[in-house]
Amino acid sequence: MAYVGRFAPSPTGPLHAGSVVAALASWLDARAHGGRWVVRIEDTDAPRCRPGAAETILLQLSRLGLQPDVPPVFQSTRQALYGAALDRLMESGLAYPCACTRKEIEGALCVAGTEPQRHRERVYPGTCRAGLHGRPARAFRLRTSTADGGDLIVDWADRRLGAQRQNVTQDVGDFVLKRADGLWAYQLAVVVDDAAQAVTDVVRGEDLVDNTARQIVLQSALGLRRPNYLHTPIVLAVDGHKLSKQNGASAVDTHDPGAVLATLGAAGHMLGLEVKAATRADWLARAAEQWQARWMAP
Repeated sequence: MAYVGRFAPSPTGPLHAGSVVAALASWLDARAHGGRWVVRIEDTDAPRCRPGAAETILLQLSRLGLQPDVPPVFQSTRQALYGAALDRLMESGLAYPCACTRKEIEGALCVAGTEPQRHRERVYPGTCRAGLHGRPARAFRLRTSTADGGDLIVDWADRRLGAQRQNVTQDVGDFVLKRADGLWAYQLAVVVDDAAQAVTDVVRGEDLVDNTARQIVLQSALGLRRPNYLHTPIVLAVDGHKLSKQNGASAVDTHDPGAVLATLGAAGHMLGLEVKAATRADWLARAAEQWQARWMAP
């Protein structure tokens, strides 16, 4: 199958140092494999999207020389695809409606003696698995157990991090596919779109590793091909957490050739590449050669 890679930013602001690392890594992997590179604007969470951010991101990518091989796709135009996928999961009995509020979920977990853990998701207690009992549906969830009711354990291999395993039943629980506010959950949208765009290789930041098992479960449930995965190092802010717009990440400078080279150089360094070049084109060509030597998939 021909290689297809992708970069999928959310338009909540311009590209910063961390998002450029992800963009560059996915572009380099596609070029090293002689494949296609696509850009998908993940704008399903409309309340978080900023006006003009998508256009800014696309302009920044262009100035960095990271041009997609086909026109960008916007998730906001693909709602029917997500609805069709949810219908399939409902018809097969793998998804179900949920009437629980966040407060009710917290209360059920407290009664069960489950203590909240920092940076860990609250595992849904399965309250609505047996039906809504006359209550209106607020969200839709995916069942995360085997056909005989056992734990659903996912094993997968990351090209950089090696063997990975997650007990999705115990660590995540029945996760949301469509939210109570009517918006599509990230997990469902990304799986449907990766399949629709024939993505063979997902190259993204290490902060998204924990999402992978859920996405593999969905791929299996929908009968979709599992892509290869490579999770790259993440850029940290001064507080030690992932650099993001929420903790003060500033937009990268792409306004002149010197700034572009500096931005590419910093991102390349995070990826273990040390490239010296006088022009953007030469920098990208040499970086692709180094990437090919280091990260080509077996």
